[in-house]
Amino acid sequence: MTARMTLRVNGSDHDIAVAPDTLLLDALRYECGLTGAKLGCGTGDCGACTVTVDGEAVNSCLMYVLECEGHSVETVEGVTAGGIGAIVAEEFVKADAVQCGFCSPGIIMSTCALLARTEPGAATDEDIKEALAGNLCRCTGYLPILDAVRRASGAPR
Repeated sequence: MTARMTLRVNGSDHDIAVAPDTLLLDALRYECGLTGAKLGCGTGDCGACTVTVDGEAVNSCLMYVLECEGHSVETVEGVTAGGIGAIVAEEFVKADAVQCGFCSPGIIMSTCALLARTEPGAATDEDIKEALAGNLCRCTGYLPILDAVRRASGAPR
């Protein structure tokens, strides 16, 4: 049994048919063609699937897509197209905070959620560490990532 729904992603509406147990991550990847969010652990521990729903960072591997009807979903494809998301992505590149890139979309989404609720330059190291606590990186280590987020946090919004 499937249900039709409208999923609003990156400012565009997608009319999709989904089973009641379809995860947001699967709908984004297979119904909307947005592959930035990744399936890492499938248990919400690694953060590779992080997107925002109404501005809050969520693990899309743990959320049913039907819960998102009437809400606004943002993915890394949407936020890095301009504004603070593009600045965050640029700072990640400048700081060499991207190696294999598997975790980068999730970390960028968690960073954007943090910066959306803080004034420019106001995010402390504690704020940054707390915001990124649900994102794991196996390649770069965290110092370049923290450096990139610090620099992006000072950018005007």
